Amino acid sequence: MPAEVVQHTLVLEYNNITQLEECFALHGSSTACLMIEPICGNMNFVRASVPFMTRCRELCTQYGALLIFDEVMTGFRVALGGAQSMYAQLIPGFKPDMTALGKVIGGGMPMAAFGGSKAVMEQLAPLGPVYQAGTLSGNPIATACGLATLRELQKPGFYDALGARTRSLVSGLTAAANRAGVPFCGDSEGGMFGFFLLGQLPQNYATVMTTDSPAFNRFFHAMLDSGVYYAPALYEAGFVSAAHSAEDIETTVNAAAEFFAGR
Repeated sequence: MPAEVVQHTLVLEYNNITQLEECFALHGSSTACLMIEPICGNMNFVRASVPFMTRCRELCTQYGALLIFDEVMTGFRVALGGAQSMYAQLIPGFKPDMTALGKVIGGGMPMAAFGGSKAVMEQLAPLGPVYQAGTLSGNPIATACGLATLRELQKPGFYDALGARTRSLVSGLTAAANRAGVPFCGDSEGGMFGFFLLGQLPQNYATVMTTDSPAFNRFFHAMLDSGVYYAPALYEAGFVSAAHSAEDIETTVNAAAEFFAGR
């Protein structure tokens, strides 16, 4: 990332309302935007609390800053309307000003997109002064794959089944760890999940990094030896797909239970 960008960027602690309010009190008049992963997938799986997200929206509105949702991971994985649709059900009138999506919008093909309110998008050429172009914008093959994926996602019961399958994985892992007396907690939404070798779900990166890293490494390699591949780092979220069967979940949980029992 260019130094010129870094020097104009402030990094805040996730779910820290006090720090958020202090930052806007000091820099709100010169803040262009607040960018956030609504469910952070780059420190495993950590949700933005409803009070925290409410303040993000309130402060951005108060100071005229854009609230930008990074839904590269959460888009279409946690719900058809992304994580923002979940917060809209919990916070009256909630919506971000802009949304960024990655290859998920192309069904896994190389593609990316962003969108926002009419007032924001009218700033783009040819209506406005901001020129935007991208090598992967509107690629016809990726677009066709994305449309085909969206048709599958909209089939009745798709997200109900996906969410149930993911919850069965997390609850199975949790139960196996509890039986063995291993500190463990997990969370999921739609097809996205995460777990920690901790007694309770963390709310920020600093707490995530208190996880027993050597223990996670042993878990990762034991699962890999059993034919189950998790992300190879404790700060990466996991994903269940519609292709995973109940038998796949059972095999995974059994392998984890064997590791926990012999740990």
